[in-house]
Amino acid sequence: MDLREYIAEIKSVGELRELDGADWNLEIGTLTELVGEKDGPSLLFDNIKDYPQGYRVLAMCMNNAKQINKALGFPADQPTLDLLKAFKDKLAQVKPLPPEEVSSGPVLENIQEGAAVDLLKFPTPWWHEGDGGRYLGTGCMLIMRDPVGQWVNVGTYRLQLHDRDTLGSHISPGHHGRLIRENYWQQGKSCPVVAVFGVHPLTWLTSMLAYPWGTPELDIAGGLAGSPIKVIKGQYTDLPIPFDAEIAIEGECPPPEMESRPEGPFGEWPGYYASGERMNPVIKVKRVLHRNDPIILGVPPLKPPASGVASHFIRSASVWQDLEHMGIPGIKGVWHLRGGSSRYFTVVSIEQRYAGHAKQVATASMSSPEGAYHGRFTIVVDDDIDPTNEGDVLWAVATRCDPASDIDILRDCWSTPLDPTISPEKRQAGNFTNSRAIINACRPFHWKDQYPRVNRASDELRSQTLKKWPELFSSL
Repeated sequence: MDLREYIAEIKSVGELRELDGADWNLEIGTLTELVGEKDGPSLLFDNIKDYPQGYRVLAMCMNNAKQINKALGFPADQPTLDLLKAFKDKLAQVKPLPPEEVSSGPVLENIQEGAAVDLLKFPTPWWHEGDGGRYLGTGCMLIMRDPVGQWVNVGTYRLQLHDRDTLGSHISPGHHGRLIRENYWQQGKSCPVVAVFGVHPLTWLTSMLAYPWGTPELDIAGGLAGSPIKVIKGQYTDLPIPFDAEIAIEGECPPPEMESRPEGPFGEWPGYYASGERMNPVIKVKRVLHRNDPIILGVPPLKPPASGVASHFIRSASVWQDLEHMGIPGIKGVWHLRGGSSRYFTVVSIEQRYAGHAKQVATASMSSPEGAYHGRFTIVVDDDIDPTNEGDVLWAVATRCDPASDIDILRDCWSTPLDPTISPEKRQAGNFTNSRAIINACRPFHWKDQYPRVNRASDELRSQTLKKWPELFSSL
């Protein structure tokens, strides 16, 4: 499936609003923010100011559970935790399928090369008032091949539109895309790059998953889809390009000492302008490919909790899968609380099996491939707590956590320049580390059977009562 088929599917279930005449300068971004705060539908903008009809922007492509179910091919109305478990199981069972190279596809309907390249033809939004420019790359895929291992990596990183043939590129330290670029730069070479700005969400979401070094994400995308992702070979980069992408560019990222430009600031997912404006590498665009009436996939970071559920959902399933791969028993659910964006509050629900089980889960979670990067609080709760229910989680912390004995602090952990708590002195020194808190909000294992009972009607009694009084709850 391509992005257009997905748009048709969410439209069929009332999860799309089509808006004409919006301004690319802040209005699209503000409308996206306001709808995101309500977990509303996806927004498809057309007839955008200063641009021809048909040059569109799709914002918030996976903004709620119903849309995620559609993207993944699951039943439309699954509860969040059931959906999360189904996706986690799908990730665990996926059999990677390498891409299938084809000679043609919709992405080749329009081609510009050399002096004809003009990125300004696309209605790139100015997303937030404090941004330093327009950002074409939010819901994007950046494709690179490691020159050492010769494997193809796909990641989502922000890309600022500088001019007709230049994009600004910011990748935080430690991410695979940054390490691959550095491998080229150490050889004095520019890094070949493909950037894609619109594919089916199932393909795009694999670029957000934290797979181990050397894992080709396009193979994972094919496995999740059940058939290989069809790609054409880039003439300039020799890199794979999804054949049904809306917009794709081929280019190169020269060593920063050869060319860098001021990039940012950009309102990022923690909800702040923490990294400011700085000199960052660029991508010099050599070739632009796009479909007729192209659609930019816009997934701007928004101040939590307006950031939508997609990133919370994807990273929660990934941490859950990581914990099971480690062989840790009793994992009943994982969720990143919306108020903490997609990383700051990781909640893990467990069935306690032995003394120390809760702390083992907490330390494993924050050391997993997905959980290691820029976390803040890891909360472990008992299996009677739904980790997706923020009220339940806060109640567990309030009533089962003794601060003096159940909170631990770890220091010098992997963070990012986007972290708003990093002091100016640490930034100046390039010390992008932070601390983490482990909160054990489980009943103490050695006397959990003597812990006071919960004041709540039993599931059996609740079910009986609901059957007797259905009309009372039909509109709630």
